[in-house]
Amino acid sequence: MTPSPSAAPARARSDALAPLTFLGWRWGLVAIVFSLAASFFLYGYAVVYWRNADMDFMVIYSALALNDGKPQQFFDHTGYLTIVSIKVWFELLHGLGLLDSWSLSSMPPASDASAFDAAMTSAVRAGRLLAWLIATTTVLIFASLIRAIVRDWRVALIATFAFAFSGALAVHLRILRTELVAACPVLFALMILIVVGRCASVGRPLWLALAAALCVLGLENKVQAILLIAALPVLILPFGGAASASVAFWRGRRALAAAMASVGAAVAAGYAAWPLIATGFDRTLLDAAAFHPLLLGHFGIYQTMLLLLIGGCMLAYAAIWRISAAETFVSTTLVAAGALVALLALNLDYNTNNVIAVFNPLEKMLKFVDAPTAAAANKSGLADIFWLLLDGIASVAARYSFVLHSSPRPTVFLTWLIVPGIVYGWRRGERQAAIQASLLLMVAIGIDALGVRRGLKSEYFIFTDPLIILAGAVLLDRLVELRFHKWAFPIAMVLFALQIVVGQAEPIKYALQRRGPEQVCEWNQHYMPLLPLPWCPGARS
Repeated sequence: MTPSPSAAPARARSDALAPLTFLGWRWGLVAIVFSLAASFFLYGYAVVYWRNADMDFMVIYSALALNDGKPQQFFDHTGYLTIVSIKVWFELLHGLGLLDSWSLSSMPPASDASAFDAAMTSAVRAGRLLAWLIATTTVLIFASLIRAIVRDWRVALIATFAFAFSGALAVHLRILRTELVAACPVLFALMILIVVGRCASVGRPLWLALAAALCVLGLENKVQAILLIAALPVLILPFGGAASASVAFWRGRRALAAAMASVGAAVAAGYAAWPLIATGFDRTLLDAAAFHPLLLGHFGIYQTMLLLLIGGCMLAYAAIWRISAAETFVSTTLVAAGALVALLALNLDYNTNNVIAVFNPLEKMLKFVDAPTAAAANKSGLADIFWLLLDGIASVAARYSFVLHSSPRPTVFLTWLIVPGIVYGWRRGERQAAIQASLLLMVAIGIDALGVRRGLKSEYFIFTDPLIILAGAVLLDRLVELRFHKWAFPIAMVLFALQIVVGQAEPIKYALQRRGPEQVCEWNQHYMPLLPLPWCPGARS
């Protein structure tokens, strides 16, 4: 039965998302960007330069050293792309006459405290400006991709708002951390795969190559990205549809030429990247860096397993969604080519410490985990590792409850709706959406459970918050009737308020702190040996 003309406007007026998206898509994005800028300049740019010194100083120190012709100084994460981008940014600003202190040699001595403070303030603020620009660009890319994934622009705008004002982005918007540039390329790779997987095209294998390159770039900046990369092949499996089947081009003779070209591209990329691969598994370098094999006393085992997982999932996706053998073959070779080309970015400022970390990410991570995890891994105790994982899941459950363990993470409130939404969607027949949301949520829980071993700091939320937001968007896009429930608008308003209040709590807390910079003296000599600080003992001498 067709609804009457008067019924349609009444139904539109009762949509819970309509009042929250009254600005429309474009002006809604403008409002989000403007709000992020206001938050940054109030609680980021203007904050005293040593307030968030943990990573600001370490990254900036390495960039200053690179601009003096010295090697990279910070390798913990590894922070490679972040440090190189800060180096280039400082060079650009100095060339424009906007930054005098752009290298170690241009920094005033610690004995001249006022000059040092002024120079370091300029350098830190310049770095924070770049962090703001990167974060804002990230939000706009997320917005464009989520708009392509969901059917309703209102859902896409709400998801963009949730991402922009998440606890994850609130941290990375205003300080120089390495996680944003590591996690978001992998997230964008997932979103690209979802979009191109749903609609077949001749150029789809090229998009897969781009996704593979993004994953490697993320790994180059922080080795923890390997956890999200390992989950991606499984995550993408349920994101197909009737339009996923290969187009006619990939079922004809012309596909043979494309296959030959893809093999040539993969071979050429492999030849160019081979020196990096050889260095990455050089046992002498690994022993010198105190890397210990994770499995069976040999390096490269889990890396091989990951490659097999990727290949197996690509074959499974092809079988489920009717992708032709030719397109699958070309996609596989171009994925390899894309990953290998992205590895060449390590040559921008070559250092073997970055290379071995990228090729052995789990061994790198084990150098920074807590003692129980390190002990379980070193003796290959599967039972111990299993119990540590269960302990991590229990800790994550407490954090997701917010009551048992509060945190500046408003995204946890979304999980309170996503879990019953999955059950409701399954019972309503939207089983594909329920499976998609379930996988996204389970991966988020699993990565967070591993992150607990490092305290699951707010900086790490960027690896999983987008997955939770994507799960909620997928469900809301399919379960349209929920938007017209009588409780939908009050719940949406509460979530809207919590997203702003809880998400901005951490930046405001840091801005209002009154403690001094003395805690930096605990690590500055280790991480910044060539840059004494005025307030640390012995600096003035």
